[in-house]
Amino acid sequence: MSRSSGRRLGRAGIRDVAAAAGVSITTVSDALNGKGRLPDATRRHVREVADRLGYRPSAAARTLRTGKSGLIGLTVTTYGEEPFSFTEFAYFADMVRAATSTALARGYALVILPAPARQRTVDVWSNVALDGTVVIDPADHDPVVTELVQQGIPVVSDGRPAGSLPVTAWVDNDHEAAVTHLLDHLAESGARRIGLLTGTSTDSYTRLSTTAYLRWCERVGQDPVYEAYPAHDPRQSAVAADRLLARPDRPDAVYGLFDPNGTDLLAAARRYGLRVPEDLLLVCCSESTVYAATEPPITTLSLKPGRIGTTVVQLLIDAIEGEGSGPSAEAGDSAATGDPRQQIMPTDLIVRTSSQRRTRRTTVSAPRAPSGDD
Repeated sequence: MSRSSGRRLGRAGIRDVAAAAGVSITTVSDALNGKGRLPDATRRHVREVADRLGYRPSAAARTLRTGKSGLIGLTVTTYGEEPFSFTEFAYFADMVRAATSTALARGYALVILPAPARQRTVDVWSNVALDGTVVIDPADHDPVVTELVQQGIPVVSDGRPAGSLPVTAWVDNDHEAAVTHLLDHLAESGARRIGLLTGTSTDSYTRLSTTAYLRWCERVGQDPVYEAYPAHDPRQSAVAADRLLARPDRPDAVYGLFDPNGTDLLAAARRYGLRVPEDLLLVCCSESTVYAATEPPITTLSLKPGRIGTTVVQLLIDAIEGEGSGPSAEAGDSAATGDPRQQIMPTDLIVRTSSQRRTRRTTVSAPRAPSGDD
């Protein structure tokens, strides 16, 4: 086999494009990167030849030319030293799928790192040439975020950062409004004492959701009834659900912040002889489709992770490429205060049988026939 036929079977390079288009390598580079003063016809001709040959720019050459690797990272740091395979959870899986597609559409690849110990996370990231990083639900005073920013790496968080955590931008839901809405829904369905299954971590989702529940209880004059557990460990969900329903002040409705709270609460209710929804109303925050098929189907709060995944990656790549430096429409006066860009995303309460108490029917018995003894 000749060298020329071997080249045709391999990946076309910039020299192949230049030869086929009858121009210099510099002209090809300028045409494909939108640089230089080239006639539109020449630029169009080079791009057509590159497409026909299936030319793709070399990642190594791109790094040398632009100083960027085309790689962005994604991790969860909330649970610190605890082992946590976050892609096993429906929320994170949906978010990662959308983030990956969005990154590829803009010419970047997403590198996913499961959450190991915090210091090891920083060490691993420092060995990968990243242009930027998405951090999901960073904890208060997160050392990983601080270290990445100190290295000059833009960081966008999925979750509202607490205090002065130095993120470039953040995306989050209005957890206070979402929790208030679903608690009102339960109250309107007849609940008189609503309980909460929450977590022990300090991420914004857990903190804001729990605070919203406590404020709602104060507003309506209900004593809070809640149990907290380490949400990174799904096995602890069943234990916490059992504790909550074993309390002497057992709630007649429960909102669970995490998976698999819904199915664990349903199982605990059966163990205690409680009917759902007649004796116990249930709502769970989850993206899992399993809750549409439980018996009864369980009402879920969706945080729209696909939209969040798309938005965090768009904001991160804008920061990497120096675009969109002004505040978003939702960011208020952030331009004046120097605050990071902000995006608030909608939620969706998907109402199913578990949170709608059936009205009791009054049954009128037919008059008894007289006995033959009269």
